[in-house]
Amino acid sequence: MKYIKQKILLFVLLFAMAMPVSVYAAGEGNIDNGGGGMGAGTGTNFWSSHDEGVRVTVVRASDGSVASKSIDLTNKQPNNIVVQFGKVSKTAYKNGTALMVKTSAYEYINPAQSLPQIISTSRGGANLTAIKQYFTDEQVIRAIAGYVGMDFQTLTNGEYKLLLEPIAYVTFEGVRTAFTATEAAKYNQLRGGMLRKKMPSLSHKNLPLAMFLETSDLGYPAWSGSKTEKANDEDIIRALGLGIVRFNEVITPEVIEADYEYRVDTDVITAVTVSGGQSDPDNSVTVTFSILGRSYKVENVYYPEDGQQLVWVKWHTPSTEQHITISVTASGGSASVSRGTITANIVDMDDNPPPNPVADDRNDSYRKENAVMPVNPEKTQAAWSVWKAKWKEKWVWHSDWNWESEDHSASCEAGCTQSHGHWEDDGEYVDEGWWEFEEKHYSASLTADMHLVTDEKAPTADGMVTKSGYGVNVSLSARASSSQTSATTAPQTAVSYFPEFYYETYWRLLERTRNGYSAVFEFKNNEYSTYYRRTHFTPVWMPDGEYRVYTCLLDCWTPDGMLSMNLSDAVQISGSLWDDWHIAPQNVG
Repeated sequence: MKYIKQKILLFVLLFAMAMPVSVYAAGEGNIDNGGGGMGAGTGTNFWSSHDEGVRVTVVRASDGSVASKSIDLTNKQPNNIVVQFGKVSKTAYKNGTALMVKTSAYEYINPAQSLPQIISTSRGGANLTAIKQYFTDEQVIRAIAGYVGMDFQTLTNGEYKLLLEPIAYVTFEGVRTAFTATEAAKYNQLRGGMLRKKMPSLSHKNLPLAMFLETSDLGYPAWSGSKTEKANDEDIIRALGLGIVRFNEVITPEVIEADYEYRVDTDVITAVTVSGGQSDPDNSVTVTFSILGRSYKVENVYYPEDGQQLVWVKWHTPSTEQHITISVTASGGSASVSRGTITANIVDMDDNPPPNPVADDRNDSYRKENAVMPVNPEKTQAAWSVWKAKWKEKWVWHSDWNWESEDHSASCEAGCTQSHGHWEDDGEYVDEGWWEFEEKHYSASLTADMHLVTDEKAPTADGMVTKSGYGVNVSLSARASSSQTSATTAPQTAVSYFPEFYYETYWRLLERTRNGYSAVFEFKNNEYSTYYRRTHFTPVWMPDGEYRVYTCLLDCWTPDGMLSMNLSDAVQISGSLWDDWHIAPQNVG
């Protein structure tokens, strides 16, 4: 194999001899692994060794945002896959994309250079060095660049990284299924813990432990937990089942990690998973959330033996920015929670509006082609379930035989010493039934429309055409629908970004002018507007052509996470407000 002459550091497994290793390759691999014995499967729930692949996604080194389509590489030909979840990356799920079951034909690529073993089994462990060498090899990187439609030099110039995720092809409940570690954890949550119950060694140990980070990167932490024990869903989603390849030694600055990011003064939902034993009305579980000095108790949490239940609390965030810690405990039986400590950043989005525009503003360095509207992951559907316990009666007769004595009868001879009487069953029916469980499913969805229009005070605006320097107005209508409204908040936040700032630097937090599940958002009244209108002024130097505003709709919370949407609309710029000024000589005399 040919390697680019670029020095990289390969991290050594804990169980290997500690020695410095330097190689020359196209990239540097931030990957470690673990795992072990698989246990026994069943005829309808099993996985075969080497029935695996790797999902590859190009992400930006600056912020980890997705920069390419995801591709699945495998040595197999898994044409019999019936259930999959599409080509969705861990980053997309992290940013709110919902888990969606797909039954379309599964698409994959058999690379020219065969993949090394990825998932460890009881018959042999995956070779970490081989995995790193493969995904940092120049020819492999060139092939990946071609698969995703990027130039090799662009991919490796330091602005991008590769996000790797191990994939398993399994038979689950008799159906051929493909999933990454993150998808397996999310699917397990959706199915009330059934995947972990039936395939625990694969779904919650060997698959997620096939790859994890040695050093934190792209907002993902280095894994410091067990490398041989089963992990819970939350830890898998947060920190397992991923590797990162970086180029030219570009390392994303480490960000203070938090499990959640909430906006100030907002209704939110925080959720954990409780499991352990069985919880029923005879032995129920209570979960307590301690948030900002207040305790929220969720009582009568039920789930079957070896099952689990998502438990959540709805609360209101404080009005100031801060970093908080939430403590979660479970009481009753052998129950435990997936996360005993949750951290959250409370942020204020109303602290960076655009500066006051003036008529003689210039921006000679502006390049319209560089104003690329972001395509952030969105989540428009959520699903969760609640276990209900119902008693199944089974009445069984429990005998209690007793001797009932009787007096001597007239037929008895004088001096009769025989005991007279009869046996009588004084028993009773006893209910020897049991608790049966029914899983009730709920869902929520978010829809929205955004309209950008020219301001009424623009004197020469014609429909959707206006001159630069005049204002535009936005109206965003959002609707949240839910089969359990008590567990769903209304959409509460909308933030708009503008092309003159390359959709970053400055933004406007919209005002919710109609509350509720059918909400309306508009620009806040502009302090720089003569008429104090709900407007945003386009810069007078803005080139002719499309002027598109991007808006992120946020904070529609469910137990399954936050629903969000990306929206945009545009007007056309033709000319500038200076065209409307006429200067004529003054008459003298």
